[in-house]
Amino acid sequence: MGREDRVYQEACALWRELYGEPPPATGTGPADGALMLGMIMGRLPEVGYERLRTPHLRPSADVVMPKPPRA
Repeated sequence: MGREDRVYQEACALWRELYGEPPPATGTGPADGALMLGMIMGRLPEVGYERLRTPHLRPSADVVMPKPPRA
């Protein structure tokens, strides 16, 4: 199994976990792993991020984390 096949299989598994249904038929098979991941990412809401800064990290080593949801 090549890299593209693994990406496709992982994208299919992720789709089934997220949506509880079989992944849509994308047409050309394993080469469409990136397309499926794009479809999954396109359905996610846009989230702002805040940077974690600490004196224990180098100044160039920012850690980015999702902002907590608003109540």
